[in-house]
Amino acid sequence: MLRIRHEVNGGPEVLFAEEVERPEAAAGEVLIRVEAIGVTLPTVRKVREGSEPIPFGGEVAGEIVATGAGVTAFDVGDRVTGLCFAHAYAEFAVLHTTMTSRIPDGATAVEAVALVRSGLVARGAYEAARMEPGESVLVTAAASAVGTLALQYARAGGAARVVAAVSSADKADFVRGLGADEVVLYEDADWGAPYDVILDGVGGDLLGPAVRALATGGRLVAFSSGGGTVEAYELLVRGASMIGFQMRAIATGKPELYDRWLRDLWQLYEAGTLRIAVHEEIPLDGAARAHALIEQRRNLGKVVLVP
Repeated sequence: MLRIRHEVNGGPEVLFAEEVERPEAAAGEVLIRVEAIGVTLPTVRKVREGSEPIPFGGEVAGEIVATGAGVTAFDVGDRVTGLCFAHAYAEFAVLHTTMTSRIPDGATAVEAVALVRSGLVARGAYEAARMEPGESVLVTAAASAVGTLALQYARAGGAARVVAAVSSADKADFVRGLGADEVVLYEDADWGAPYDVILDGVGGDLLGPAVRALATGGRLVAFSSGGGTVEAYELLVRGASMIGFQMRAIATGKPELYDRWLRDLWQLYEAGTLRIAVHEEIPLDGAARAHALIEQRRNLGKVVLVP
């Protein structure tokens, strides 16, 4: 089968295609024939920042072709999506059943990878903020796959003011079309502060401006892989709080809540309350171009690899 591999060799990383043996499903796992792969910012960052080659983890969707020992919840032929922690950039991939869910009849694999993981993270960040109707909300990385859905959750939740923070002005019309009342650039002085809630998908150097944009009693939810530090004093003087959110903790620690959010997500999508945005479908051997789109902040919505 075809698989994309990453190597570091004393310089810029290299992504290339290779032929390897098809993997096998171990106990508690399913093997799927991959139809779509969602490219995520955490994976792109690991490639750029890592000193060692890594397997490309990520969101995948496709049809189950084999099940491992002890698997009873899924059968061969089921169409599923989930998060692969091994080699996701491949024609076949393994998923642990705790990170696997069925794709509803009528939905495509591309829709599944654009909606499920990003939608669950957006829902989780929104829930962690404990937003009340009438509050103001700022979403960073608003043109990303998670950001586009976070904007829509904030709008559906009754926010009085939904503001999108993006890297360039050419994304303004796009995010307004998904529910943003206003658009600010990262380079702007005060981001149109203050805000009751900030949902941050960027981290790093943007954490400082984000905290300073909080209103008294505001909440900043950090869900990115970008790291960064916050001065405790900046929170103290605002009586504000910072909350970390990770989807894997919900999937493994609170499976009933995870399943409920998943059902709600598909219902909202089927009802038209949530819309997905797919920037481009790219052949699997074009993984390097897919990574460049995200790294250069040129994507509007989800970037999907299609074997």
